[in-house]
Amino acid sequence: MVALKSEVKIYIIQSVACYDSPSQVVESVKNEFGLKVSRQQVESHDPTKSSGRKLAQRWIDLFNETRERFQNEISDIPIANKAYRLRVLDRMATKAEGMRNFSLTAQLVEQAAKECGDAYTNKQKIDLSSSDGSMTPKGLNDFYADIGKTKSESSTETVLDNASKE
Repeated sequence: MVALKSEVKIYIIQSVACYDSPSQVVESVKNEFGLKVSRQQVESHDPTKSSGRKLAQRWIDLFNETRERFQNEISDIPIANKAYRLRVLDRMATKAEGMRNFSLTAQLVEQAAKECGDAYTNKQKIDLSSSDGSMTPKGLNDFYADIGKTKSESSTETVLDNASKE
């Protein structure tokens, strides 16, 4: 096993705390620091694994702080932001249209429309007011108003309405 500097250990622990797989961490350490580490060595820096049970307390604390922050602060992840997702979709749609791939362009435009319309959220829009602004459920006023009318009165109103339109 390669002896790791504190900087690399911090990187590994934070990556594992953010739910990166050991294989992903091995690859990113190789790209970031030019070091070759094994998956087992990465797992030894994960206090949730049996191989990481002998990890120093300061590394366990770093892991726990990073994991808590990762779970609570999604605003740091660009794709969690609607504006970012719309910008990406716009770039993709523009590129697809430039390639004359109209089917993909239409799908991307539809995706953007759904994104704007909150199709992918669990928000529910409930309108409790009626058309006249009161809190009476819509339609009850009309229902009670129509109870007193007879069929002949309703048909007379219809005839009068049609005559006035002419």
